[in-house]
Amino acid sequence: MKKLKIKVLFENELVVVFDKPVGLMVHADGRGEEYTLADYVKDNYPETAHVGEPLVLEKGTPSETLVDRPGIVHRLDRETTGAILVTKTQPAFLYFKKQFKKHNIKKVYTALVHGIIKKDTGLIDAPIGRSKSDFRARTVADMHKNDARGTMREAITRYKVLERFNSTWEGKSAPMTLVEVYPLTGRTHQIRTHFKSIRHPLVGDSLYGPVRTRDGEIFKATRTLLHASKISFFLNETGDMTVQSPLPKDFEAVLAQVR
Repeated sequence: MKKLKIKVLFENELVVVFDKPVGLMVHADGRGEEYTLADYVKDNYPETAHVGEPLVLEKGTPSETLVDRPGIVHRLDRETTGAILVTKTQPAFLYFKKQFKKHNIKKVYTALVHGIIKKDTGLIDAPIGRSKSDFRARTVADMHKNDARGTMREAITRYKVLERFNSTWEGKSAPMTLVEVYPLTGRTHQIRTHFKSIRHPLVGDSLYGPVRTRDGEIFKATRTLLHASKISFFLNETGDMTVQSPLPKDFEAVLAQVR
């Protein structure tokens, strides 16, 4: 995997924005030895060796582990593609960490979801916590299911409908909606959890997707169809920057199928 070549969308002496491919983890999870974006950064940007902060796994237990993640200030899920920002210096890391915490970094995603979303725009305002039934998953608060545990954190997602598809799949109805998504907070699995909560789970999402939607049959895809299409941030010497990532070929191929 060290021969992996990741496309660079933008780079200067402070940051590099990569176009993350599908299937690549951003950093290790303590459960495996697979090659990650953090490994790629160490191999190709040795100057970042002491940039950033390690992730502490199982803090306070005998299994406590430090995961090295040089320059990384945010993450994308393994199956999510698109723009991810990595810092090259410690001052840049601290600056962008603060900006992410203040929600000053604007991210835009493109997602394909099950079912027809009728309103052209919408906002999902629902706190997110860990799921009691699946340690991997997050869930929104539901007074009837009582499936959340731990602290519920504020989570807000805006979205806009780009296209609706009254398509069929294997001879059955498979309606879908292409949406542009604007997370106003940055919770783990926020977009996936929020769209599941309104019964429009993301197409191909094996963790949150296997539920029946309002509108019929489930179309199957090989991965979660979620793409980080834009990231906007401020750099002192260049001012406001918006870096864009085009939809990857596999995402485009699914759209061609359902159109």
